[in-house]
Amino acid sequence: MMRLALLLFLFLAAPAWAEGVHVLSVKGAIAPASADYLVRGLAKAAEARARLVVIEMDTPGGLDTSMRDIIQAILASPVPVATYVSPQGARAASAGTYILYASHIAAMAPATNLGAATPVELAPVATPEQPAAPEKKGGKTAPPQDAKARKAVNDAAAYIRGLAELRGRNADWAERAVREAASLSAEAALKARVVDVVAADLADLLKQLHGRKVKLATGEITLDTTNLALTRAEPDWRSRLLSVIGDPSIAYILMLLGIYGLIYEFSNPGMVFPGVVGGICLLLALFALQLMPVNYVGLALIALGIAFMLAEAFLPSFGALGLGGIIAFVLGSVMLIDTDLPGYGLSWALIVPLAATSALFSFAVAGMALRARQRPVLTGGEELPGMEGVAEEDIAAEGWARVHGELWRVRSRQPLARGARMRVTGRRGLTLEVEPINKMNEENDHV
Repeated sequence: MMRLALLLFLFLAAPAWAEGVHVLSVKGAIAPASADYLVRGLAKAAEARARLVVIEMDTPGGLDTSMRDIIQAILASPVPVATYVSPQGARAASAGTYILYASHIAAMAPATNLGAATPVELAPVATPEQPAAPEKKGGKTAPPQDAKARKAVNDAAAYIRGLAELRGRNADWAERAVREAASLSAEAALKARVVDVVAADLADLLKQLHGRKVKLATGEITLDTTNLALTRAEPDWRSRLLSVIGDPSIAYILMLLGIYGLIYEFSNPGMVFPGVVGGICLLLALFALQLMPVNYVGLALIALGIAFMLAEAFLPSFGALGLGGIIAFVLGSVMLIDTDLPGYGLSWALIVPLAATSALFSFAVAGMALRARQRPVLTGGEELPGMEGVAEEDIAAEGWARVHGELWRVRSRQPLARGARMRVTGRRGLTLEVEPINKMNEENDHV
């Protein structure tokens, strides 16, 4: 009786979602933000003792490092993971295919597809002498001729074959997806033993998974997916922030705002606000760029272009520096993101307006700095010539006078009476050269 009461207490005290299904959703490119979201989602599901994690996926591919982080989390998960390519019309291309193969359950909705898992950022470029697509010789695919591409393809093929063998799926087709960029529809993938289930929706998926045996790192279990509550884990503020600043276009804009904010602050010391905003934007941009495949030559060209555009206002180059700066800026922007992955390029629609804005901004800031240098001095000893003062005593040759509210030793070629007005003509050390202001001088000044 006591044991029954204890079991009843433990059942009632457990969280309502502890025995449920956690649903995670990934749409778009596999990036650091999505990797962070999925890895932490799997960890939370394990802490909640969930029965199953379902990853709803629709992706064109993504970064290799982010993909491997997700796969490692799936392989180490104590909770079975079912990756479900949905809704209808979705795809699991490139990195999505690897994640599908790594999952304990691979499922697809009708009218979806997977495959094309060749590492595209390292694929050989088509030339008349060497086609981009692998050549077939004797019914088999010839390896890429480029050493770098061959190394990447062989590594990817071995990786996905290992995942296929671990899950008991079609390893030969997995290798074809890497070497030949092969793709399959949902029904064809089911017939080829690439996926385990084709389900119309999430309810149908859970119904088909009931009673299926799954092999975890801790041993084999039988899934019980009847009457389980669904809990959708939405991205939190951290994942949403990473998603926003992880967009190459946003990171590019943040970098430019940071650079220009600091330039404006250095040109006008003491304004503070541009420097604070520029520093924050630049740090966020650097954080985002270090998560991306950045070409540092492109980054250096952008900085060089901005420097040339600023130098145009100070050096008589007749436009050569300004034009060279714009060209370097545009070339650096094109080269900045070093990959052909979908969603990671910078479009011309963004580069051209920002290049024009950068040129105008740089010329404006440089113009302000130049005008500031040419502005007459308003403080210090350099401002004294031309100022007026009043004699504090009778002055035969030298004496004391009040100039600009200060008491100065003055020297005059003409005698000055106490209270006489004078004008400063020069300065020698701590003594001012002055001349009297008489009516004739004032009339000449007016003329």
